[in-house]
Amino acid sequence: MKKSEATRLNILQKAFELIYVKGYQTTSVDEIIATTQVTKGAFYYHFKTKDEMGLAIINELLINNFKDTFIKPLQNSAHPLESIYDLMYGILMENDFLKVEYGCPASNFTQEMAPWNVDFTKALNELSAQMENAIIECIEKGKNEGTVKNNVDAREIAVFVMSGYWGVRNLGKLENSKSVYLIYLKGLKSYFESLQ
Repeated sequence: MKKSEATRLNILQKAFELIYVKGYQTTSVDEIIATTQVTKGAFYYHFKTKDEMGLAIINELLINNFKDTFIKPLQNSAHPLESIYDLMYGILMENDFLKVEYGCPASNFTQEMAPWNVDFTKALNELSAQMENAIIECIEKGKNEGTVKNNVDAREIAVFVMSGYWGVRNLGKLENSKSVYLIYLKGLKSYFESLQ
């Protein structure tokens, strides 16, 4: 990796860490520069604006992380409902990076930026669509193999799972506790049992 590529990646990673904790709108370019220890000129060499950097965080960091975290575990699953449940359990209860007090980075970006910025809305919608499609494909495979009831709507399940995940992340932030995650997971398990 070239030095300029490493500098750019460092800016993205450090900015993401700050934004995850403080929020996008309240994190300033000056704070990002101070944290990354690059010059203002170096920052603006890589990103013309803060929004350009924010979009790069979504398109380069979050989407790649989503593929590894949300999509790959569901591909080639022998037991789709179990795999989706295990994925949600792992992300909520065992993931050391995602902190209960800060919620879901994609959800945070959506709440802060989607109403005001068309480019952010488009990028976040792509991110969401990838997760939704992975769940839909997993459910459809289960229907074809007989492990999921044939009459269920795969998209309905995907939207239910995703909205529950993003919602419970927000409740977790409010309570600063994972206990609400366990309630969601219990309900999700019961729901999935009704789909078998």
